[in-house]
Parts: sequence; structure tokens; C-alpha cells
Amino acid sequence: MLKGKTVLVTGASKGIGQQIAREVAARGARVVAHYGRDRAGAQAALEGVAEERAILLQGDLAAPGGAEEIFAKAVELTGGLDGMVNNAAVMRFAGGIDDTDEDWADVWSETFQVNVFAASILLRQAVRHFRERGGGEIVGISSWAAQKGVTNPQTIAYAASKAAFKAALQTVATGYARDGIRTYIIAPGVVDTKMSRDFAESQGGRHVVEDRLTMGAFVPPSDIAALAAFCLSGQCHHLSGATLDVNGASYIR
Repeated sequence: MLKGKTVLVTGASKGIGQQIAREVAARGARVVAHYGRDRAGAQAALEGVAEERAILLQGDLAAPGGAEEIFAKAVELTGGLDGMVNNAAVMRFAGGIDDTDEDWADVWSETFQVNVFAASILLRQAVRHFRERGGGEIVGISSWAAQKGVTNPQTIAYAASKAAFKAALQTVATGYARDGIRTYIIAPGVVDTKMSRDFAESQGGRHVVEDRLTMGAFVPPSDIAALAAFCLSGQCHHLSGATLDVNGASYIR
């Protein structure tokens, strides 16, 4: 259902992004798999995909001008995009209330640079690009932390950044709907990725976190990928603007 479409996926070298890139390619799309340092991870995401549909793109979202460069290069390499998955993010287990002023400043600066400023620049570039092309699909990977905060207060910067970017996505959804730009917000709970496994260790171990979850299990990344692919397909335009919770009924609003 994505055959003929070209999609940029940021943070495609691991975790949710890697699974999304793999799923979108499997459904026929040409994928631009962005990565920061882990080229091998991005290659693994597109393993077995025809060369003409598998494009690797390195870029540093933490660097000044990095986001603009990534989007411009993606367009240059493909001739134009039909969709974008704004997935890349960082979560540091530091920068909490009782940490040093230096740690607080460093973690909040890095977190907002990647998760908010760079992500919003990519969002801005996508809106401008899709408006010229008569429309497009944007999927933003948020978090249930954007709605309810985090269990570990050491990751307060992450929660704040996800809430800020969610508001940006919602604004785009309402502001550019008549330009044919659809914007979907996916809010995962505890997904079985390294980031969540690291978080679980900070809480006393995986079993501790699983005991809190309604289904008693982490969300498989494939669930997030399947939903992202559906959104990118454009099969349900009026889902635009929705925040789609994927947490196994552990958090219901």
C-alpha cells in the first residue's frame, strides 16, 4: 500500500525507527533511512530491499544546521518526498532536579536540541515541501510521557521535550490540513527497545516494569511500525491530528 511513495525515516538505525524503516520498505516504499553514527544499523533496516528503494543518509541532528541539511539532502537524493517519520530522539538518565546545575543544563540543552528544535525544523521543512507538492503524510513519534510525565524523574527533560513536540505536531495538523498535509502522532508506551530496557534497569529491572503493565509485556516495535505504515498510506485522512496511544491498555485517556 506504499508502493510508489518515498518516505524519510529519521533515527532509522535502531529501535522503533529501524523497525519502521523495515516495515515501510516491506510495503513497497522507497525509504530514506537517516542515521547519526550507526550506518550498519540503518543498513540492517533495509537489508534485502532493492537498491533503488534503499537510501542511507547520515546526519547529525545535534549539530547547528543538521536538520536542514538532512531534509535538503533527502529531497536531493530522491527528487521529492511523500512522507516523513519524525522519530529520532534522545533520552538521558540525568538532568534531574537534584543533579548539578551543569548536568541539568547539558542534558536539557541536548534533549531539546534533538527532540524539539531539530525535530521541529524537520517538521517545518516537511510542511513547506509537501505544500508545494500538493500534500503529504507526517508521522511524529511522541510518547505517553508527553501526556502523563515519566516515572523516573531523572528523565524529566525527555518528558518535557516530547510534550513540546507533540504540541508542534498538533499545530501543524490543524494549520495545514487544507493543504493536503496529514499529521499523525503516535504515542508509544514502554516499547521493547534499548532505550526502554535502559529505563527498566533504572527502575529495578525489566520484571519490575512489566509487572506495572496491563498486558505484562513491553510493546513490540513491530506494532508501532505497522501503525506508522498505515498512517503513511493515506488510507484514513481524517485520522490526521489524532494522538494514537500504543501501550497495551496500561494508560487510557
